Amino acid sequence: MAAKLKKGDKVVLLAGKDKGKQGVIASVDPSAGKAVVEGANMAIRHTRQSQTSQGGRIPKAMPIDLSNLALLDKNGKPTRVGFKIEDGKKVRIAKTTGDVIDA
Repeated sequence: MAAKLKKGDKVVLLAGKDKGKQGVIASVDPSAGKAVVEGANMAIRHTRQSQTSQGGRIPKAMPIDLSNLALLDKNGKPTRVGFKIEDGKKVRIAKTTGDVIDA
């Protein structure tokens, strides 16, 4: 199945402790149905010091379920994603406006 949300998409969180926060998708795990959004769903990870990195309590963005994310359209409103065939290619469209999502 084609991905409705991809790396680099600007999204808004619909649920959880960061509800309403906006961010950019850093990575997507389609098999688990989760994505990592920069600056959202942060958790503290305790890491040991190494030669290259400083140890301590490091904040890290944790994965969030794709169902709790909504794509932002060009007007900055949350929208669902649909698909349409244009010129023999399958493209993503915003359900609210009908515009093609350039990705």
